[in-house]
Formats: sequence, structure tokens, C-alpha cells
Amino acid sequence: MEREYETKFDVKSRQAEAFIHHQEILETLEYARVNRNNRELIERLIEKAGLCRGLSHREAAVLLECGEPDLMERVFHLANEIKQKFYGNRIVMFAPLYLSNYCVNGCVYCPYHAKNRTILRKRLSQEEIRQEVIALQDMGHKRLALEAGEDPLRNPIEYILESIRTIYDIKHKNGAIRRVNVNIAATGVENYRRLKEAGIGTYILFQETYHKANYEALHPTGPKSNYAYHTEAMDRAMEGGIDDVGIGVLFGLNTYRYDFVGLLMHAEHLEASFGIGPHTISVPRICPANDVSTEDFPDAISDDIFYRIVAVTRIAVPYTGMIISTRESEVVRRRVLELGISQISGGSRTSVGGYAVSEKKKEENSSQFDVSDRRTLDEVVNWLLELGHIPSFCTACYREGRTGDRFMSLLKNGQIANCCQPNALMTLKEYMEDYASPGTREKGIRLIREEMNHIPNEKVREIALRNLKEIEQGKRDFRF
Repeated sequence: MEREYETKFDVKSRQAEAFIHHQEILETLEYARVNRNNRELIERLIEKAGLCRGLSHREAAVLLECGEPDLMERVFHLANEIKQKFYGNRIVMFAPLYLSNYCVNGCVYCPYHAKNRTILRKRLSQEEIRQEVIALQDMGHKRLALEAGEDPLRNPIEYILESIRTIYDIKHKNGAIRRVNVNIAATGVENYRRLKEAGIGTYILFQETYHKANYEALHPTGPKSNYAYHTEAMDRAMEGGIDDVGIGVLFGLNTYRYDFVGLLMHAEHLEASFGIGPHTISVPRICPANDVSTEDFPDAISDDIFYRIVAVTRIAVPYTGMIISTRESEVVRRRVLELGISQISGGSRTSVGGYAVSEKKKEENSSQFDVSDRRTLDEVVNWLLELGHIPSFCTACYREGRTGDRFMSLLKNGQIANCCQPNALMTLKEYMEDYASPGTREKGIRLIREEMNHIPNEKVREIALRNLKEIEQGKRDFRF
């Protein structure tokens, strides 16, 4: 389909307005609208998607717009099949850790905006970070996503780097944070090099919206108001040696169709320019928060539209991890797990110091957004087990250097199953031994026993069985 029309954007350009081309998006949306009931075309696209090689932004836009209910059900079914093919029933667990909500930007949808005088401002000290991390370790978490507002004076890159060192240095009982992903403001190539040297996993940055005029209206002041600098951040991160990057938009800030196409164009740009697309795609929706009401955003999307976005994204970029946060309710999270989501948070707090520091002081008004799923990590793990998923605390690929194109090559040729499946089960076994409630432990041990039979390689299976026994005896941190 790419050859059936003249493209309007330069996928390899390093300029934001060239690889996120406004006119190309508009023409794509019109093409999708005209063909929303074109059964022949839609069936052909579903068949192409079934080859698990992905779809172009224009092809995916047609499926998102599909007006044929039976064909949309086929899309949902295919999304589940593709997720199972590449990720199995593994669901990676993580938690956000908010370091600071000081921010100099004027983003109108975020309670951290500089003019908000009602939110409690706080920056964690290194000792407070230690308390937070110990609390997270005591839950069973191994993977964190660091969050901080943009404030060059209060939250400089040196503070972020020091915080990363603190987190990695903390070993409490059997707990350890093994992967720190970072979601901080766009910065320069040299700072991305420093983050890479500090041992971060994925660098995450949401575009919020790809519509330039709306972006500028939503970001009236502060460094983030520079659309091009923000949109080109992943190029600089890649140049700085970070080969695992995570993109996303905040659905509801702008029309979802436009941002969906822009999101896929961004993924295509990274693939074309660096030979590797995004490691993860996040799909947050606008939700209420301090000083922010969803009534101010008429483009907020329904659950049904959200399900379409998740499913079509999964089949358009089959190799990419997809993340859902605790913004969403248990009901919504359950549905999107069937449509392609491969990572979820559990027991999350979105306030600065929300796990230990602020809990002691009963300070809860420093949150970035309201949490819909308020279950503990153990409750989420129990729930996943009940649904037949494998809650995975694995960080092995990052620690073994299987990042970027090395990770993707393993994923594409199917060999990742011989790493991910046993690693997921071994880290789940650690959780069962160290943190699980009795009911969760019973379900987990039963699932581990059943899932060991699904490891393809017999030698790998034998080693994993031996490691599981050693975990029972107190040893930790086995990985393939």
C-alpha cells in the first residue's frame, strides 16, 4: 500500500515537521475515512497484519476507522494472537517512582505546571529515595520508572544521575532494583550519554500530542513549549547510545486519530533512521488530577475507542512492548491485556514520596494524576495469575546486553522464548518465596509448574528447573 500513493513525509529526516508531516496525517485520515467500510481492503490488511511484520501508519489508520463490526472483532482477535506469539502470556511488572514535582513548564493538562499554587511541591532527598526504594523492594518490585518534573535548578541531570546510583546501590533483604527506566524531560545528546553510562534501561518520553499547533497551545511556557526539540528527543537519545526508547501520547489532548497516526509515524521514523523502532509504546489517557479536569478536554476518548487504539497499535508494531498504567481501572486493564498490552504497573503511587515518605505524613496532594487501580502489587499479581498470565519481574535482557537491535532480532526470530519464559518463571518464583501472600503463592507455584512444560528448549528447561530448586534454598538472581 505504501507504493500506491506519493508519501508526503521524509521518514529519515531529523526534523520533526518532516517525519511527522501534518499534511500526510490529514491525507491519511481522509483515506481511512473513505475506506472505513471497504471490506476487501480491510480484509487484505488483516491478512497482511497476520504475517506479523507490521503495518504502515496509513494501513493502521484504516483498521482503526473500520466500520464493520465483524472485521473489528477479527482485529481484536489478531491482536491477541500477535501478543501471544511474541510475548506469550508474560506480563512485565513495574512501578513509577516520582522524585520531584517541581516544574518550570506551563503544560495545561498537568498539575505540575508552574502556576499551580495548590499542589504540594517536593523533591526527595537521597535518604528519602532510599526509604521509597526499600518500600518498593519490600513489595517485590525489581523494575522502576523514574519520574520528575522539568526544573533545571531543582532537578538537574546531576540529581537524576545521583538518584539512579542510589537506587541501584540499595540491597534490602532479598530485594534489589535491577532496572531503572527514566521518564524525564527532553535533553541533549551529552546528557543522554550520561544516562546511558548510569545504567538506565529505557528512556521514556511522551509526545503528549503530535499536532504542532495544539502542542504549542497546550505548552504555552517553559522549555517543553519547543515542539521540535521535544519531538526530536528520541533521535538525540539514540545518538547518545540509548537504544531502548519508549514513546507515547496522552490520548484526549487532541483528536485520537491524528495522534494515533503521528505515533506510528514516529515509530517508522526511528526504525528507518536507526534500524530499531521504539522498545515500548505507552497509551495513557487524560484523567482528572489536582487543578485539572477532563471536562476541559473535549477530545477525551471512550473505552471502546481506547480498545481499538490498543489492538491496532499491537498489530501495527508487533515487536514493541506496550504499557498500561494505573490510570486505568481493573476492568479496562483486563480488557487491554487481551489486546496486546505486555507491561503493567502494580501498587503504584503517583505522588512524590507516595510509597513511604509521604505516607508517613499523610501527604497525598502531590500526585500527578488520580490512580484508578488502587490494588496492592500482591493483589495485582494474584489477579494476573487468576487470569492465566505470568507476572514477570525479569530484567535479564537489559542486564545481559540484549537491548536495541539485539533484543529485536531475538524477538523476531522466536528465540526470545528460550530466555523470557524461564526468566519470567524464575523471577516469579523469587516473588513467591519472598513477598507473596499465601493465596497468591499457591496460585503462583501451580502456574510455574504448568508453564515450565512450555519452555521450548529441553536443555534450558532442565537448567531452569535446577535454578527453581536453588531459589527455594535461598539463592537469587538467576537468568538466561
